[in-house]
Amino acid sequence: MMNRWNTLLGAALVMLASLASAQDRPTIEIDVTGGNIRPVPVAVPQFVAETNGAQRLSGDIAAVIMSDLASTGLFREIPGTAHIAGVTNFNAQPVFSDWAVVNAEALVTGAVSTSNDGRLVVKFRLFDVVAQLPIGDGVQYAGTQASWRRMAHKVADTIYSRITGESGYFDSRIVFISETGPKNDRRKRLAVMDYDGANLQYLTDDNSIVLAPRFAPNGRDIIYTSYESGLPQVFVLNMETGRRSQLLENTTNMATAPRYSPDGTKVVMSIIDGSNTDIYQVDISTRIRTRLTSSGGIDTTPSYSPDGTQIVFASDRGGSQQLYVMPATGGEARRISAGGGTYGTPIWSPRGDMIAFTKIKGGRFHIGVMRTDGSRENLLTASFIDEAPTWSPNGRVLMFFRETAGANGAPQIYSVDLTGRNLRRVDTPSFASDPDWSGVLR
Repeated sequence: MMNRWNTLLGAALVMLASLASAQDRPTIEIDVTGGNIRPVPVAVPQFVAETNGAQRLSGDIAAVIMSDLASTGLFREIPGTAHIAGVTNFNAQPVFSDWAVVNAEALVTGAVSTSNDGRLVVKFRLFDVVAQLPIGDGVQYAGTQASWRRMAHKVADTIYSRITGESGYFDSRIVFISETGPKNDRRKRLAVMDYDGANLQYLTDDNSIVLAPRFAPNGRDIIYTSYESGLPQVFVLNMETGRRSQLLENTTNMATAPRYSPDGTKVVMSIIDGSNTDIYQVDISTRIRTRLTSSGGIDTTPSYSPDGTQIVFASDRGGSQQLYVMPATGGEARRISAGGGTYGTPIWSPRGDMIAFTKIKGGRFHIGVMRTDGSRENLLTASFIDEAPTWSPNGRVLMFFRETAGANGAPQIYSVDLTGRNLRRVDTPSFASDPDWSGVLR
């Protein structure tokens, strides 16, 4: 039985103290890169309520953890109706035979307690049912009762990491364009939500068209394009204060497709100056802009590599829109796309090893990935319209938006994993497009 707890205290939410040490690596294994994946059967019984006020939260937290794990396609839920026993004493050793008989291979046990001042404590353990051993140490979180969903996501992140060996991504957010109204009068506004669709907030009204929202590395600022002046301009919005500012003031040039540098000090974007559309880099603090391309074609949708040394972008400089990579300071660009069709909206993986993109070929849209040199292209989806991929923080999953054919076709956000498996629609209260995935929250 484990008796060592890792606990950190914080004003809002305790962060993860530690993961399993090397000698605690699980016997449960998943090949997350393979095409044929057998989901691990996992049981997450309702957590033990250690105080009177924790009864509801103990069930809700367990449900969110199970939903997170099941959403990956790597885990299969053993539903509560199949359990022949629950967990009533968190400190007691599980009766592994009770879980083996329902074919569970992983077991999560937990406990929840609340206090009158609004504090919440969540603790959990992860077990390998087959080996009848714990996987790593117990972990405890403390924070406000309002942060219970974040605690559940943190627990799920730890479980995911211990079994797959990869970092988790559940404690993250999505900024996107929320769309309402008929197709000929679509109203658009910025919205942000948890990665699973919970805690939706609207950040702007629908008086002006807004496009291409992107998180800053700090997770608090969002950069986006707005047509409120009649021409597309780039704005920065701080979600905590609501303060908003135009990035390039006193200009009549149209600016689109902004994206932050990995260190958050610069923004790269397309600026239309006369008949030229080129890539520019803008310093956040000084607002000084530097032109990076001058090809004579339309250069757009730039994205930095995770180390900030390179930029991938789309350009029709060669006659059709393709993908190119150049140094982040500008200079010679090399074409990397070579699979036929046209390419757009490239985005570098947070791991640095791949680039995701939109591809149009044979009248169909695809979300695909390739190595950074253009090799090993793999199309993950095919539809009437699939556009604008964005990576999960761990580089394992992509979100994008899909639009169906016909007069009633409307965009919805979907996710798919790196192998092309587990295509899922993301729950939003209205039409939704152009998602951007934050990093794991701090």
